[in-house]
Amino acid sequence: MGYELIITEKPKQAARIAAALSDSKPSVKKSGAVSHYVVKHNGKQIVVAPAVGHIFGVTEKASGWKYPVFDTEWKPIFEIDKKASYTKGYYKQLVSLAKNATEFTVSCDYDVEGELIGYNVVRFICKAKDAGRMKFSTLTSTDILAAYKEKAKHINMPQAIAGETRHILDWYYGINVSRALTTALKLSGTFRILSSGRVQGPALKIIVDRELEIQAFKPKAFWRLKYSGKLKTESIEGYHKEDKFWDKAKAESVFKKCKGKPGKVTLFEKTKKLQYAPYPFDLTTLQIEAHRWFGMTPKETLADAQSLYLGGYISYPRTSSQKLLPQLGFKKLISALKKNPEYKPLAEKVLGLKKLWPNNGKKEDPAHPAIYPTGIIPKGLKGKAPKVYDLIVKRFLACFGEPAEREHIKLEFSVEKEPFVASGALTTVPGWHELYAPYVKLNEQQMPKAAQGDEVVYKRLELLSDETKPPKRYSQASLVKVLSDKNLGTKATRATIVDTLFKRGYAVGRQIEATKLGISIIQILSKEVPDVIDEELTKSFEEEMDGIREGKLEEQKVLEHAKKVLSKALMDFKQREKQIGMELAEANKEARIDAALGICPKCKKGHLVIRHSRKGKRFIACDRYPDCETTFPLAQIGKVYKTGLVCEKCNHPIIKIFNPGLKRTVMMCINPECETNKSEHEGMLCPECKKGKLVVRTSKYGRFLACDRYPDCKYTERIIPKMNTLNKEG
Repeated sequence: MGYELIITEKPKQAARIAAALSDSKPSVKKSGAVSHYVVKHNGKQIVVAPAVGHIFGVTEKASGWKYPVFDTEWKPIFEIDKKASYTKGYYKQLVSLAKNATEFTVSCDYDVEGELIGYNVVRFICKAKDAGRMKFSTLTSTDILAAYKEKAKHINMPQAIAGETRHILDWYYGINVSRALTTALKLSGTFRILSSGRVQGPALKIIVDRELEIQAFKPKAFWRLKYSGKLKTESIEGYHKEDKFWDKAKAESVFKKCKGKPGKVTLFEKTKKLQYAPYPFDLTTLQIEAHRWFGMTPKETLADAQSLYLGGYISYPRTSSQKLLPQLGFKKLISALKKNPEYKPLAEKVLGLKKLWPNNGKKEDPAHPAIYPTGIIPKGLKGKAPKVYDLIVKRFLACFGEPAEREHIKLEFSVEKEPFVASGALTTVPGWHELYAPYVKLNEQQMPKAAQGDEVVYKRLELLSDETKPPKRYSQASLVKVLSDKNLGTKATRATIVDTLFKRGYAVGRQIEATKLGISIIQILSKEVPDVIDEELTKSFEEEMDGIREGKLEEQKVLEHAKKVLSKALMDFKQREKQIGMELAEANKEARIDAALGICPKCKKGHLVIRHSRKGKRFIACDRYPDCETTFPLAQIGKVYKTGLVCEKCNHPIIKIFNPGLKRTVMMCINPECETNKSEHEGMLCPECKKGKLVVRTSKYGRFLACDRYPDCKYTERIIPKMNTLNKEG
């Protein structure tokens, strides 16, 4: 008996869609370790089965390590990447279910990536040319039922082809440029996988350009005059109207002239300014706010937003829209939020407004509205997901709020005919601030009332010296915004691109600093193959893919353009491979030393670096191997940071590890035998069973104490390194 096969992008989507469509409880079926759902909807049999993101990937037809190469094909991703072996079960399940299906419907996320995932399943697994298409922005039952009832008869083919073009373009750039760099380095006698990509290169160049600007910056000294006085009964502080004196002699002259002298008010001005409600969240703005308030990286924010979406709590987060349209049913959504005790007072306040209309921004997305909460009360949220949800709810409510009003006061006073200015601002009408609290940070500064001619009694005059500051480094969130503003990458890929720069060792730090290796790669690419990191060229490809999505351009024309650009650039690169390799080798050596955890405590010559065994286990080793065989064990999970410190007890380097399982950061000596890594409880009687003794065990997270009667007794205890006395590494 035939059935309709609905293809979803992820397992959680499949569960929610099956539950929404089923006339009764969905039947869960297993295919090995993965599940699908059999439901009856209005008497019709439907099978809902998930992909698990992309289960097909682009690869080259012929094997080898050459460049440039452009002959590509699509293959199941588990055949390309061993790390994607988990997709095999989903692939096999879809192959099996497609055999007896008589109708196919794609219900993946309605965007370029989701369209491509569905299209690949339809053409490669279902062996069909087309399928029905469900479109929704939330995984609520109401939206899913409406999406099924109103489903399109066809896949959005231009959107799918735009997605395919993007993947092939990214493969062209990623494989060819990475192979060119790695091959050049190998010719120098050094091996390390180096990478760049269509968007990764320009993104790294943005960081490197800022880094070089900071390195070249020369501070310039300036002076400011700060006058402290009393106006009637209240204190007042003001700065000389010139603000920055670039001539020290002039600043000192004014200082002598005004020191000890009273002032007179020459201007007292009040102005009221309205602050309109914020725009609804698009993904980039959400990532910026989550970084500002919770210190989250863009990748972490996207992961939490995605989990909230899959739970049915918010709309689709990968959107560039700042608009909420009336068909969403504003009153219904806010009334649903009212049922949550935490948001009831705020929801009631919004429902009581004369006009229920959001302050929409200019940015639009043809597929999805701005991010909004569905009103379903979240359950079981972990980590920072509750904070991200709270931010989204309050931003949604705040965008309906009335304008806030701020009173700005400017007070000018003269001291010996020298002008000084004091200013302040207060919120007089909170408006939308009350709806968005605590995510509103304003400097509230009261100013005394004054009239022209009022005396300012002298208290103190300070001559302050300072110097100009270099431009600020980007944070991950501000870099994502720059990429968005420059139209580099997509809303779905920018966070991953930034994360990749860190993984490759091209960038470090919360305030992003380009490493020596990152700087060298950009300098070499800028000199040898500038087209592969050309921001304007990358942007033009983005615009061409938009053209494909809109049905105005053909895929082949865009790909031929890319082949032409890359072929010329890489042939030029090949002519200077050896020289480039020597430059890369020197940069790699400097980068390795720069990233080392410390000096080897045994040979005193090598640098301790993180290595991986053939089985993928990481450990710390001296980089002079095989001349020095020093190694130290290392927890298999957690981000490792160098500290530049050595242990006072054993003179080994101190490292810092962020443990994701325990959500904590610890500092520890790398020497497992150091007394700082010992526990006074080791060898003691187990406090739980009172029979066994506590012994040191090791897990992927590191060392811990456990009862030696395991599994009869499962008592465990953390070992907290005693990092009380630290020295700077000399």
